[in-house]
Amino acid sequence: MDYETIIGLEIHSQLLTRSKMFCRCAADYTSASPNTHVCPICLGMPGVLPTINRKAIEYVIMTALALNCSIPEFTKFDRKNYPYPDLMKGYQISQYDFPIGVRGHVTLEMGDAKTISVTRREIRITRVHLEEDVAKLVHRDIPWGDSYSLVDVNRSGVPLMEIVTEPDMRSPEEARQLLIKLQSILRYLGVSTCNMEEGSFRCDANISIRPIGAKEGFAKAEVKNMNSFKAVFLALEYEAIRQRKVVEQGGHLIQETRGWLEEGTTVSQRSKEYAHDYRYFPEPDLPPLTINPSWVEEIRSQLPELPEIRQERLVEQYGLSFYDASILTSSKPLADYFESCMKLWQGDDQERKAKILSNWLLGDFAHLLNENNIEIDESRVTPSHLIELLKLIEEGAVSGPAAKKIIEDIFHTGKRAGDIVVQQGLTQITDASDIEVTVKQVIGNHPQAVSDFILGKQQALTFLVGQIMRMTKGRVNPKLANEVMRRELEKLC
Repeated sequence: MDYETIIGLEIHSQLLTRSKMFCRCAADYTSASPNTHVCPICLGMPGVLPTINRKAIEYVIMTALALNCSIPEFTKFDRKNYPYPDLMKGYQISQYDFPIGVRGHVTLEMGDAKTISVTRREIRITRVHLEEDVAKLVHRDIPWGDSYSLVDVNRSGVPLMEIVTEPDMRSPEEARQLLIKLQSILRYLGVSTCNMEEGSFRCDANISIRPIGAKEGFAKAEVKNMNSFKAVFLALEYEAIRQRKVVEQGGHLIQETRGWLEEGTTVSQRSKEYAHDYRYFPEPDLPPLTINPSWVEEIRSQLPELPEIRQERLVEQYGLSFYDASILTSSKPLADYFESCMKLWQGDDQERKAKILSNWLLGDFAHLLNENNIEIDESRVTPSHLIELLKLIEEGAVSGPAAKKIIEDIFHTGKRAGDIVVQQGLTQITDASDIEVTVKQVIGNHPQAVSDFILGKQQALTFLVGQIMRMTKGRVNPKLANEVMRRELEKLC
């Protein structure tokens, strides 16, 4: 029997507010010593009263609008009761039946974007709500066998936004792509850093299988402990295969929570045959909130251009391919960098220039950034640096191979392209008489390649031209090198 995979996600994202959700402690705790960003409120001391962080509410409204959600006028906070060492009060202030955002959607673009063979799938957003993060447990092992746990309360009370989807995804790849898209949207909005490795962007996934065409499926598993996009994909792929094997071998799937291990498996953590009773009830220390529609519209008017809209504009404005535009707009700093460069490179034939620039940003420059693990807005190569180099190439002042060396030098030193060209003597050779001696040296040094060319092997010419480029350190115009070498070889023929 054939089965389909059913996946829904619960995404938690810490918000970039200066203070915590219900007190005035600083929310930037990542580099702080343990238990230094604390007060009686986030320590859960008796008799303290929380107050609501207005900026956190605004950020959740921004996000909900960006995800095409409706914003009800009425919302409230609730107490979610469960005993756990990282929950100082014994309950978490969250939202239950009246969240801030409801009934949204995100469009996924799946397929081979390079050939424009793209299918679009709409993933429904159930709700976007706001709660407080919990403390962090730090586990320690003792050499003689015992272990213990410490509690760092710095994270407790940091504003935490939860985005819950409907079970609309049908593959681990769709789940991965949705996470990537949501991360991009939140970073465009500036509401979260969304760094999974730091824990500011976290994901739990509910996954089950059902026979093709059936309305009901088997029991679902909730998968936790996934701290990267790759981990989400691998965990869900493993779990989908595991569940199919259990059913096909006559086993029984139970509703449970499973944890992902980096070794490549999921393991059962606890059974969830019965729903956990969190005993939600309205938070008595916080008033219900009425969200004024005029405030919502004011926030809507201030939303930035989001990735999907920006992608469409770049395709229309600069004639970029869907693939190039989708990669450029996946990161706001990258898209901003591209547009800053285009403003500096004005003139005719903007589509041609946009394609050249895109090739550099997604090719050699991207390789340097990835190799050094830095973002484009942290690089020494400013838009003016890159455009100066591209203009030198366009004017014929430097060759393509020399330009690759120059971009590396700019990247590591921050020097201007023109200065590097002068200092290292990288001006492109465009006069045939200037390379005739080099050409004759190459012919004399490689008699076998010359013989191969005379016998009709055209690839020998490519090799010989490559030797010219090597001897001149890439300074020769490749077309000129090809022409001069061919002319000299034909004389020998």
